[in-house]
Amino acid sequence: QVQLVESGGGLVQAGGSLRLSCAASGRSLSTYTMGWFRQAPGKEREFVAANHRNGGVTRYADSVKGRFTIARDNPKNTVYLQMNNLKPEDTAVYYCAANSESGASSSAWRYAHWGQGTQVTVSS
Repeated sequence: QVQLVESGGGLVQAGGSLRLSCAASGRSLSTYTMGWFRQAPGKEREFVAANHRNGGVTRYADSVKGRFTIARDNPKNTVYLQMNNLKPEDTAVYYCAANSESGASSSAWRYAHWGQGTQVTVSS
């Protein structure tokens, strides 16, 4: 079973950048499709980005397309979310998740393994 730990969150001004990391232990990330989700206060968890286990397919929510990039470093067993041109509406707790059963899905229920989350706050 894989364990996931996110890091890299923090407070940033609108227009700034952050890079989130998700370090895995227990199993190789190369066997998982990896996803990033976020949850803002009072809102449901929403899909942000996903990268298929073969590394060749990525998928983004429309709200982050062109600003966020998901990438993985299999030797380091880490997946990243580079976030540029951040907006106040990007404020949320960000979670990484691992999915061994399907492709680059945007459905949270397909992901069996989750990290504890990291807070991202974007000030206006």
